[in-house]
Amino acid sequence: MAMTKFVRTTSENADFRNLINALDDDLYKRNGEAQLQYRQYNQVDSIDHVVVVYVEGKPVGCGCYKRFDAQTVEMKRMFVLPEMRGKQLAARMLQELEQWAVEEGNIAAVLETGRRQVEAIRLYTIAGYSLTENYGQYIGMEESICYWKELK
Repeated sequence: MAMTKFVRTTSENADFRNLINALDDDLYKRNGEAQLQYRQYNQVDSIDHVVVVYVEGKPVGCGCYKRFDAQTVEMKRMFVLPEMRGKQLAARMLQELEQWAVEEGNIAAVLETGRRQVEAIRLYTIAGYSLTENYGQYIGMEESICYWKELK
């Protein structure tokens, strides 16, 4: 595969900001107006744990995590450009985020995805995440699916 680099950064990274704009566009196309209710939960104004994936120097994917509780992180804003999907970039990015979380002393991760995001559901299932009850702001949201995983 072409030269691939996983860069740990923060939400101040301009490439990350551009990629999450593309993610929001993708989600709006999939979910329409229903996506607008999630906007408030996807704020990334000050996230210290961001990974941006570069292939041949071009930013093609991103993900991040934020604190969920004392020993758990919440994975957020996972995205790979459509033309770069199918190359295991999201799986490798998720592994990088999980490793970073473990290095910081975390023992578990949670996340939420939408029922229409079949690629994400497949990724998280293969990566060892288990379905869990919807948590926090996702309780009662029929289009949300939540997952949990013990980190090692």
